[in-house]
Amino acid sequence: MQEKINWKLFWDIAAKHRRFILTSHVRPDGDSLGSQLAMAETLEKMGKETLLLNQDPVPPSLAFLDPEKKIVPLAEISESGKAFVESADCHIVLDLSSWSQMGAVAGIYRESGCEKVIIDHHKSARDLPGTYFLDPDAEATGRLVFDALEVSGVPMSEKVAAELWTAIATDTGWFRFSSVTDRTYEIAAELTRRGVSPAALYKQINEQESFGRIRLIGRALANAEKFMDGKIYLTSLRNADFEAAGALRSESEDIVNELLKIKGSEQAIIMVEQKSGAFKISFRSRCAVDCSRLAAQFSGGGHHQAAGASCDLPYEQTKEALVAAAVAAAEAAEKDAR
Repeated sequence: MQEKINWKLFWDIAAKHRRFILTSHVRPDGDSLGSQLAMAETLEKMGKETLLLNQDPVPPSLAFLDPEKKIVPLAEISESGKAFVESADCHIVLDLSSWSQMGAVAGIYRESGCEKVIIDHHKSARDLPGTYFLDPDAEATGRLVFDALEVSGVPMSEKVAAELWTAIATDTGWFRFSSVTDRTYEIAAELTRRGVSPAALYKQINEQESFGRIRLIGRALANAEKFMDGKIYLTSLRNADFEAAGALRSESEDIVNELLKIKGSEQAIIMVEQKSGAFKISFRSRCAVDCSRLAAQFSGGGHHQAAGASCDLPYEQTKEALVAAAVAAAEAAEKDAR
């Protein structure tokens, strides 16, 4: 199978450098973290030095991926970490290609004179400067990192295999999204041969919920509203909901997917209030409506079936704008189908 990306070029770039910063997006998920860790371990086996630097910490549900706590939140960077940033000669970003998803690390990326590389599978605007290794048809950035590592010649450890399995499995909804292809299963089989236990990882990822998250899901479902006769569902989580549930902000991840379990639902949207009062917005679709286009209206981006954005308007204005955009997109899709 011919690859779309010239991974030899990537490794030619890597060969020129010694100290690498690796960054993933704000509110990191299984794909971003698994990809980041797998790439870092491979570079280290090549004798390179790495600093894994994100805006946000690893969420508790994924802490098992990083038992050594190699991933550093920007707010907790040490003096030695700051010195590393100053001396780094290559900055690799994984699972994002837009300034808005990099968060506070964007300042470091923007001001650095080191070589910049982007590995991503989103349709989002390519507004980061650097050399791109991009495939919007790939089911996960972890899939791209797997392909890159296969070209590297570095033996893949069981740990790296588990990181990549986590990346691919979580970004495909445990292999149930339409982005999954026969190649996805071939890679899963290869990672299993390299020591991954799918059952153990499933339990680690999906059966370790906190009581706070379960209560938060309940509040999100209680707040849900339906539009267009149940084709569109929108819910919200306000600051008071987090306090009442005793839940962390990171525990709101993917709650929006619960709304797509409702019979007849085609679009799902969640507004998650931030401490600043702004809203993080997640879009999901299982119809012709393209979530990436919806998110773009709110300076965000993503995929056809899943995307994200943010908005700093008051609650009612944000909700009104989201519903109007979702209804318009649904009506346009229905018109195109006729």
